Amino acid sequence: MTSPAESMFSLRGRTALVTGSRSGIGRAAAVALAQAGADLVLHGRTDDLDEVETEVRKAGRESTRWILDLADTSAIPDAVARLPEVDILVNNAGIIRRAPAAEHSFGDWRSVLDVNLDAVFLLSRTVGARMLARRRGKIVMVASMLSFQGGVQVPGYTAAKHGVAGLTKALACEWAAAGVQVNAVAPGYISTDNTTALRADPVREAEIRSRIPAGRWGRPDDVAGAVVFLASSASDYVNGHVLAVDGGWLAR
Repeated sequence: MTSPAESMFSLRGRTALVTGSRSGIGRAAAVALAQAGADLVLHGRTDDLDEVETEVRKAGRESTRWILDLADTSAIPDAVARLPEVDILVNNAGIIRRAPAAEHSFGDWRSVLDVNLDAVFLLSRTVGARMLARRRGKIVMVASMLSFQGGVQVPGYTAAKHGVAGLTKALACEWAAAGVQVNAVAPGYISTDNTTALRADPVREAEIRSRIPAGRWGRPDDVAGAVVFLASSASDYVNGHVLAVDGGWLAR
């Protein structure tokens, strides 16, 4: 018999779309959502989703693939229209470009904003409209420590992640009364492809790790539980919140 606490976190009967679900936080979130009972729409820029699809099916859940380059923002509305009904949207996909601000090309700036902010808005608007019609749904953004801080040599990424935090609050203000919760997780320094350059720099890596009260870099699985919480009924009265999953970084 399922306990009330277990029921709050159960996602059975729900379908979740996770963008950028091939690796890193997206993959960990997709698997955790499947383990909580959700069927998955797995997104990738290219069709190399075999490993995460295998993990989803090991959890006993169904999965479909959605292949789309989110940099092609003009294609997003029509592509979303072909999706099955989505109960949970996890806006995880993102890219990063590193260069000193005085040398940061506008092309790199635009590429990052296209994927990390414009695509997030278009997906949220299009999927969210269908949620509003049903008067239920969950949208989980993936923000960042750089939603709160300035960072170094990543002006486009920082601007986009500040935008994601603001968009989270703006949509929550409009949609909460209609039964659609919009929240965000803000991962700290997590061992993913986006942080490879930082972890390869022995000086910068040590500086970062020494500032994290937990004493280590995070793992993608550390973020997945927060995503499940924000996707579940346990968070039905949580709206417009940006949840830091950072090992204590912001408390330092």
